[in-house]
Amino acid sequence: MGDYFKHWLLMRRLINEVPRVFHVNWFRKSADGKFLWPGFGENMRVLEWIVNRCRGRGKGHETQIGWMPRYDEINMNGLDHMTPEKFDDLMRVDLKEFRQDLLNAGELYLDLYDSMPKELIYQRELLAGRF
Repeated sequence: MGDYFKHWLLMRRLINEVPRVFHVNWFRKSADGKFLWPGFGENMRVLEWIVNRCRGRGKGHETQIGWMPRYDEINMNGLDHMTPEKFDDLMRVDLKEFRQDLLNAGELYLDLYDSMPKELIYQRELLAGRF
């Protein structure tokens, strides 16, 4: 796995336009167990923001984990139930959960230490330092 990561870090140096990576959790649930995002048919709204972001039109705002859209940057036409408050809940990052994810990734990084690119270890430490 570490060699796989090394391969893609090398590829980054060899190509002119590096692909952008976005993380989406379509299945996040509210405290009452209901999905926060309205469903599969509405995913194009988020994908539209991603395309706009890649083309320099989607602004977003910087957070500890990267760039995230604002409510008014997603096309919410026809989604009357998706209020700014519900959107904020959807976009909220639980710091306790995120710290646990970082700890879990740390175990993987230790397992792969000999082959893991040091750039990824450094980036993980930078990410941990933001919390």
